[in-house]
Amino acid sequence: MPTQVTVVTDRQQDVPRRAFVAQIMGLPVSIHVRGPQALRPGVAAAVEAAFSELRADEAMFSTWLPDSPVRRISDGRDRLVDAHPRIRHVAALCELAGHRTGGSFAAWLPGPDGRQCFDPTGLVKGWAVEQAFTALLADLCKLGPHDALVCAGGDIAVACNRTDTPGWVVAVEDPRNRSHTLRSLELRTGTVATSGTAARGTHIVDPATGTAADGLQSATVIGPKLTWADVYATAAFVKGAAALPWIATLPDHAGILVGTDGTVSTISGIKPGAHATRGSSLASTG
Repeated sequence: MPTQVTVVTDRQQDVPRRAFVAQIMGLPVSIHVRGPQALRPGVAAAVEAAFSELRADEAMFSTWLPDSPVRRISDGRDRLVDAHPRIRHVAALCELAGHRTGGSFAAWLPGPDGRQCFDPTGLVKGWAVEQAFTALLADLCKLGPHDALVCAGGDIAVACNRTDTPGWVVAVEDPRNRSHTLRSLELRTGTVATSGTAARGTHIVDPATGTAADGLQSATVIGPKLTWADVYATAAFVKGAAALPWIATLPDHAGILVGTDGTVSTISGIKPGAHATRGSSLASTG
């Protein structure tokens, strides 16, 4: 996913805060912590444990490392059925993602030789970051109430466990001019994920055609879980203009889409138990 979502510094307050950055999965991963222990070794150790978990997932799921377990499955040297349970779990999530998105997401994609290759990276990053962030929050709770934010290449998760701090402010970049922002979102808990071409060019494959998707400039999804916000952002980008009514059917999610003509559309999904209607909670601006 491209780095199309950036963190905006929150309003000034007296609670200690520290930022940590590591290069993992080929991109900078930053973790921000606010709370009484933010500048002390205990928080640094908790953050390093989260980074270590992400590095372990990178080694397992990388499609670039020539001898990673996923690379061996992708090129046919090993079988998915014999893989580590963590890989099989991700493969099952990818299959579920395919059903939830109506086929606009898939982990099995055409390779250079026409053979289907296993590539779960469209789900793995959001899922791995969510797993590491959940473990980090549990470790931080042992040190007292802390707020935390993680940003990994445009995939962001936030949590506020204090009552004396503002929400985190996340700015969604404009793919037409990356020095500008489309929206600023203040979140105390939740996730934001963006897919698009501004940072990495055309790289998202439409599973139905095996070719690069090009129906949007970017798709941002806001939701409660990073795994699914990331999947839905990828699927929305693949769907193009058809993503507008589709996002409106997703409970507890919202979207910001930028069309190829520069039109910006914002969509709010249905609440649990409600029924989506044509044009439900949908607004568009040029």
